[in-house]
Amino acid sequence: MAATASRSFSDGTQASSPSVEERLQRLTTVRSDRHRVVTCYLKLEPRDRSRGKYLIKIKNRVRDAVRALPRLGLQRSVQEAVERDLERVQQHIRNPANLPSTQGIAIFACEGIGLFEAVPLPVVYRSRLAVDATPLVRELASVEDEFGRLLTVVLDRTSARFFEVTAYDAVELTGLRADSTRGKRFHGDQDGPGWGEHTYNNRIRQEKQRHLEAIARELFAIDRRQPAHGIVIAGTGTDAGAVQPFLHNYLVERVIGTTKLNPKEATPAVVHAATLAVRESWEREAERVAVGQMREALGTGWAVNGIDPAVGALARGQARTLLVNADASEPGFRCGDSGRLARTERECRGEGEPIPVLDIVDDAIEEALRQGVDVNVIYEPEARDAVAGLGAMLRFR
Repeated sequence: MAATASRSFSDGTQASSPSVEERLQRLTTVRSDRHRVVTCYLKLEPRDRSRGKYLIKIKNRVRDAVRALPRLGLQRSVQEAVERDLERVQQHIRNPANLPSTQGIAIFACEGIGLFEAVPLPVVYRSRLAVDATPLVRELASVEDEFGRLLTVVLDRTSARFFEVTAYDAVELTGLRADSTRGKRFHGDQDGPGWGEHTYNNRIRQEKQRHLEAIARELFAIDRRQPAHGIVIAGTGTDAGAVQPFLHNYLVERVIGTTKLNPKEATPAVVHAATLAVRESWEREAERVAVGQMREALGTGWAVNGIDPAVGALARGQARTLLVNADASEPGFRCGDSGRLARTERECRGEGEPIPVLDIVDDAIEEALRQGVDVNVIYEPEARDAVAGLGAMLRFR
């Protein structure tokens, strides 16, 4: 299932949906001249869709952006065009028919150059809205690397189906089927009471063990051909957990979770959705671990917590991982000569004209992606509240 997207032009015509790579190439060469491009990344996970929360989220983002536009010092005609683009983005999202089945969407709009791109995404770091001279495509470019390649095995007592799951789809690989003894009648043995029953049950246990060993060997072989970022095990009842003791140690370390699926009913679309759900639960736990590591490292100087020290670490190329409070938002500036982010104009003294930005947190995410820094947006409530807007794990002190 390839990523699909819509593209419309100012004359209302539609173009065929190009590949993500083609779209990236085109978007990175966009020149808006004096115009400004609106970039919107919106999360559409089940919790966001619940009771239309994503609509409230985008409405608030657009409202805040319109209020902040005067800070950017744009010409009146340019500002009015941006306001219309913001409304176009909002109207597009309000129409349920425009929403993808994926868990996120990226939209790029610029009335002045006839641009309107809507790209379904499997994951989005956080919902954000930006106005800039160029489309902010780094998150779009990093989606597949961020998600990685996962292996999902769906098994029962007699069969196993293997799927390669990427950001955009699930592809079934060669499966396994055990030589089952199920369905055969037990026949008593002449040699003693219960002896035949014992032999039959022992055959069942041995068959199950051979089946689980075969699954483990196949996972090992698939992973050796192309290492996976994580493994998901699915099955009926307790079958999913039964295979883990047979896995190689380094495969066990990459199991990110289990779920219930019947291999007879597992379509690639169902497997993809189930894998995303497992990955999300794993991410929440990973967030708690990451914030715990940040807290421990604060005392030794290997981490910082707060917007000022975090953007300072980014400016020095010091950040290894950027931690982002999912609810944080604050206006700021980018120093004209150095390109450094700052919360106040005063901090840009000697570094060029301070250029206002709508949200310094969103710009910090974009800067981190530019530098190849890992970005971890924290949604788990307790862990999120521990991050003072931004935090960072450091490469050096």
